[in-house]
Amino acid sequence: MIKIDGKEIPSPSDYQVGIMDISKAERNARGDMIIERITTKRKIELGWKHLSKSDLQTVMNAVSPVFFKVEYIDPLNSVKKTGTFYAGDRNVGALDYINGDIRWKDIKFSVIEK
Repeated sequence: MIKIDGKEIPSPSDYQVGIMDISKAERNARGDMIIERITTKRKIELGWKHLSKSDLQTVMNAVSPVFFKVEYIDPLNSVKKTGTFYAGDRNVGALDYINGDIRWKDIKFSVIEK
């Protein structure tokens, strides 16, 4: 479903794509709003209910560079699209810790188009 730098990552259980217009807006002398749309960017919110230790490493290592390529399904036309993104804060919860082995849950972060 999603590739980062050409490598498939585990399919997320939560996938939400935000479409953000980057604009410059001001009112003219008549009070009318003037909006100059500079560009449109995507913010993809990803979440996994559970990931194995190795899958978590795969995901975290994939988004560790400052910028990376993401191939994703764009909701505008439901086709795959590729862009350059960076990662927001990454959050990971611990499910349990048994016999020295930790299992992870509720992995969440966003990737934001450059």
